Amino acid sequence: MTFEIWCACALIVVVIIGLAKRVETRMLLFLVGLVMCIIAGKPLSAFQAFVKGMTNPTLVPAICSAMGFAAAVTASKCDEHLVKALAAPLKKLGGLLIFACTVITFLINIAIMSAAGTAATVGATFIPLLIRAGIRPVGAAAAVAGGTMCGLLINPGCAHDIFIAKAAGMELVSFVGWATPYIVGLFLISAVGLSAACLLYYKDHKPTAEELAAFGDTAVEDFKVNPIKAIAPLVPMVVLIGSGVFFPDVKIDVVTSMIIGVMFIALINLKNPGEFSKAFFKGMGGGYAQVIGLIIAAGVFVAGLQATGTVAAFIEMLKNSNEIARWGASIGPFLMAMGTGSGEAAIWAFNQAVTPSAQSFGMSVEGLGLLAALAGQFGRTASPLAGAVIIVAGIAKVSPIEVSKRTVAGMFVATLASALILV
Repeated sequence: MTFEIWCACALIVVVIIGLAKRVETRMLLFLVGLVMCIIAGKPLSAFQAFVKGMTNPTLVPAICSAMGFAAAVTASKCDEHLVKALAAPLKKLGGLLIFACTVITFLINIAIMSAAGTAATVGATFIPLLIRAGIRPVGAAAAVAGGTMCGLLINPGCAHDIFIAKAAGMELVSFVGWATPYIVGLFLISAVGLSAACLLYYKDHKPTAEELAAFGDTAVEDFKVNPIKAIAPLVPMVVLIGSGVFFPDVKIDVVTSMIIGVMFIALINLKNPGEFSKAFFKGMGGGYAQVIGLIIAAGVFVAGLQATGTVAAFIEMLKNSNEIARWGASIGPFLMAMGTGSGEAAIWAFNQAVTPSAQSFGMSVEGLGLLAALAGQFGRTASPLAGAVIIVAGIAKVSPIEVSKRTVAGMFVATLASALILV
């Protein structure tokens, strides 16, 4: 290996350590990418990658509009009506409540897309419901935490879907249609593993009086579900998928579907439609800062890896061993996400650097890209540092570590299954 590649390897270790110590992700990726470009004698490559990420015509409009719609859903409280509507069938399932709650949280995550947002919205209703039905608080928290991932990958507004579909040269709706059976099947593996851990090992369906007393009052705010508000979070997805299936010539894109969704919310909340406009544009700005900002920083990091020759050397190695790609794209993002509480940095770095070259070592771009995205999602859900896990643990008044003990086995098994199935 060359001196530049050795330096890049050392800096990758620096990134992993920095992420584990909760150093600001965007700053860390940008600075390390810049240093690698300087070492390679190509300092301007870092800034060129920064500008390219800022103005990406495929990712920026779609992701920002999706984040804007999510903000409008939260501002209108339509997400609460959706959660309340789905909570009603759960009340008489006994120990199966854990599995059922995880599945329903997964379905809600399709519409909300944010893990932390899903955890806060669902947890506030479902955790007290499960405890009142005889589930230990930590089991109730784990049930919700286990459903806060993967669902967003079925929503065509998901940033990972948009990127992978473009890299694979597929229509977005076609990619989502191809990926959905894999996502659902692999999620069910993780949900079964989580439920088995909760029921068979930790006996979370047998709470003690002390545990229930420690949680305190489990009453939740009661309100009448408005069915129109309950379906509002699903409108863009229905419009986008429905138009793609039944009216393919119309070519409705993510941006159009998200704006239609906001208009629908404004129409059913006629008292203050302007508030949802404000929430939409504020959410767009937040989406640029958080999601696009991370993509930009990861792009600079990848530019550094490319400038030092590390990406080319890694791809050359992958051409001689599919097993390295298989486990590198699965175990790597899983462990990094579990150790840092966020899988985004690992997912974006891998999918920008390696996934576009998947065909050169005998794999499909869409399969490798989805594998990395799923592994990062599973690893994040197994981490006690993840925001969603911390939120549900706080609602249930338990330790995030205890929640992660219940999620980790199912998530790891699902990651292994993903590697064996997808590539």
